[in-house]
Amino acid sequence: MNHEQFIEKHVREELVRLGFPVPVAQGGGAFQAVDLYRRMSQASRKGKIFDDVLRHAKSWAEKQTTSADRFEEKRVKRTEQRGLF
Repeated sequence: MNHEQFIEKHVREELVRLGFPVPVAQGGGAFQAVDLYRRMSQASRKGKIFDDVLRHAKSWAEKQTTSADRFEEKRVKRTEQRGLF
């Protein structure tokens, strides 16, 4: 596994874990992270290049979805409560 495959795999997994839809995480988010990695000459801090590309991919994914889409699965479905009497 080379650097680009590592970034693509782990960024995709992280975006799905954060609640983004799979097509957004697979298609665009991971691609944006790899694209930024290819264009970067250096990280913002020593050893933080993965954090930089993950932040970029997360920012891109947030712009592609609404907050309702991201957290629809995590939302608790409430049922009608019955009274005590």
